[in-house]
Amino acid sequence: MAGKEEGEASPVANPKNLVQSAAKVFAVLRAFGADLPELTVSEVAARAGLDRGTAFRLIHTLIALGYLRAVPGTRRFRLTLRCLEIGFSALSANDLPGHAEPLLREVVPGVADAGSLGVIEGGEVIYLQRVQHGLERSGLVRRPGTRVGAYATALGHAVLAWLPRHRQVEHLESVERVMLSERTVTDLDALLGRLEAVRRQGYAVSDGENAYGLRTIAAPVLGVDGMPLAGVSLTIGAARQPIEAFVETALPHLRRLTDELTEGVRLSLGAIGVRRAG
Repeated sequence: MAGKEEGEASPVANPKNLVQSAAKVFAVLRAFGADLPELTVSEVAARAGLDRGTAFRLIHTLIALGYLRAVPGTRRFRLTLRCLEIGFSALSANDLPGHAEPLLREVVPGVADAGSLGVIEGGEVIYLQRVQHGLERSGLVRRPGTRVGAYATALGHAVLAWLPRHRQVEHLESVERVMLSERTVTDLDALLGRLEAVRRQGYAVSDGENAYGLRTIAAPVLGVDGMPLAGVSLTIGAARQPIEAFVETALPHLRRLTDELTEGVRLSLGAIGVRRAG
């Protein structure tokens, strides 16, 4: 899927494309939760931001469709198990790389020349998903399964920065830290300081530190426990944009992507995850 041309509005962002009645149906469904599994019409209306008449009609429509049921002996309603159908198709491919691929394709090549999802194991980044366009000409091909020292990658820094200090040291000392370019940082104390800065700003940046002529920005995908489950990176060839312009352009897309994956992991209660390498 090609990226959108600069300035092209997303169809989703256009309010003319929003079907209000559909939005109201989902507002009714989202009104129910673990804290309030049974609600009256008035409570649904208040939580969904609807008038009582609209809430009444939508509730009875959803009852007829089998997604809500009346609680016997009360004026309350609750969700039925049929609502599981809505989320089952998303959960059925319960691996994070599968969910990441279409999101990466949305930003490659429009925003970046490559997008990756990876995890850290034994001090190395293991790429689990990769979408790229054009970087093959530079001789850089990183397919799923490729391993690179985490110390020298923005994706590695993005994941390491959310780990406890002792885990950071463990990973950084488990691989030989060699110079991959004249900008590669290999000193342990310098790397730990770098990770502190990454944690403060919320993302990592690499400008030619891992490979000549590549600029990368990365951020973590967090698990239900708040620990980093994986990382996502966006990369361009250096000729495409200066590093400052790339960060300004790519950061909102990176945050949207990692936020969506993090939220998916949270909503699935951990059912969406990664298969660790053996």
